[in-house]
Amino acid sequence: MRTSGIAVRATARSAGSGRRQLLDAAFQVLALAILLAALSALGLLLADVLGDGAARLDWQFLTGTSSRRASSAGIFNALMGSVWVIALTGALALPIGVAAAVYLEEYSSRSLFSRFVEINIANLAAVPSIIYGLLGLGLFVRAMGMGRSVLAGAATLALLALPVVILSTREALRTVPKSIREGSYALGATKWQTIWHQVLPMALPGVLTGLILALSRAIGETAPLITIGALTYIPFAPDGLWSPFTALPIQIFNWVSRPQADFRVNAAAGIIVLLVLLLSMNAVAIFLRDHYQRRVRS
Repeated sequence: MRTSGIAVRATARSAGSGRRQLLDAAFQVLALAILLAALSALGLLLADVLGDGAARLDWQFLTGTSSRRASSAGIFNALMGSVWVIALTGALALPIGVAAAVYLEEYSSRSLFSRFVEINIANLAAVPSIIYGLLGLGLFVRAMGMGRSVLAGAATLALLALPVVILSTREALRTVPKSIREGSYALGATKWQTIWHQVLPMALPGVLTGLILALSRAIGETAPLITIGALTYIPFAPDGLWSPFTALPIQIFNWVSRPQADFRVNAAAGIIVLLVLLLSMNAVAIFLRDHYQRRVRS
């Protein structure tokens, strides 16, 4: 009887294991099917955009300015506006976000205030972008008197990017082993010297990954820039922080909203330019991340 009971339990375990393996395989097939469906949809969209806009890409389109005639309209002013805004957004979001993450992770105690700040930062990462646009309109454009300038647009997008930068930086700081800190303290370094010379260099690849994600979201945003009053037509490229500006997403939105088919071709070509700018920016950031990863490992 005892032998038969053991055999029954072994058979049941084997059957249960077989069912779990079958469910695991089914879930893998389902996940792969969803991934392929998403990639197929993305590929079809990219193929449609390339088919419509590739023929319009030429030097005149890249260096030309806005025009009421689709055949002579260019994207230079919007391209330069996006470059200015995104570069300044990164310059504002990175130091502020890293400093906030270092304080929360390395210096703050687990007080009620710290937990309240952490919860709000996590919630801010999911706030719709139009809310940041309204905040930028009230704070930067009106209260601080920045007007419809590049600085106001960059500051607004920096607010949008800050939660992602802070959260990703905190996760990167947590990956640094405690033994690195303890070894630095043992050699007589202060807490700040340990953070600056040991912790931050090791966390830098994760920080750059978060910055990539934040700027990738910011570069395609239209609603915050429209809310603060970025212009849909501007006859010149920005030449300073206080210059009025337009941006690629706004220019694309303007062309798409026009009834002429030629302007939709221009919009497709503008989407290609925006994608190239986004991929180039990400490539530079990934190169820097990998470079610092190799330095840390060596």
